[in-house]
Amino acid sequence: MTDPVLALLAEPAPVSAPALLGATIAGKGVTLRITEVEAYFGPTDPGSHGHRGPTARNRHLFGPPGTLYAYRSYGIHTCVNVVSGAEGVSSGSLLRAAEVVDGVATARERRGPSVADVALARGPGNLGSAVGAVLGEDDGTGLLDGRGPYLLTLAPGLEARIASSGPARVIEELLSETRSGPGGVGTVPRISRGPRTGVGGVAGGAGYPWRFWLTGEPTVSPYRRHPGALD
Repeated sequence: MTDPVLALLAEPAPVSAPALLGATIAGKGVTLRITEVEAYFGPTDPGSHGHRGPTARNRHLFGPPGTLYAYRSYGIHTCVNVVSGAEGVSSGSLLRAAEVVDGVATARERRGPSVADVALARGPGNLGSAVGAVLGEDDGTGLLDGRGPYLLTLAPGLEARIASSGPARVIEELLSETRSGPGGVGTVPRISRGPRTGVGGVAGGAGYPWRFWLTGEPTVSPYRRHPGALD
């Protein structure tokens, strides 16, 4: 029987990304619950680091499903991605925001004493800092077998659902689920989706609604439209 997590991550990132919401990534003294992700798919996506093929910098984005791909943002922050899809094809989900569910004191040491709990891992650079990601050490390590510095675990009950119904059906169900609206009035989607943050050109427009987040979660980062994005 195929492992449910591997079955999920065999799907390209724009398909599998919503199922990473609610998952945890644990290591280096901190556990994060993922609340926001962005999908990138190199073959058709000019916003992806892998759109023009593999390089020394992005080679791990072409690795097997469940690989951690890390990159440096603005020369300062290390950002964390979960590789998915077929090996040899650039496909990954950027972890944009998370709730620190264990190791708050450790995350605060890394982020600063005045940072509020909800902001410790809000934004991809802050998330990487909170979990202690290091570009040279962590890029290319495995997230699933326990031998790397981090372990990725899907949200409770999701592995059983995937084993029973398959990833495609479960992802479709996740995107259609609702919850009570603000103040208990009406309903809202449990998972929201929209254009990716800060991506320019056509890849930053409505044709790539590959940012997914848990609706109403305070840890989710604010959306910032790139001035060069084309709708």
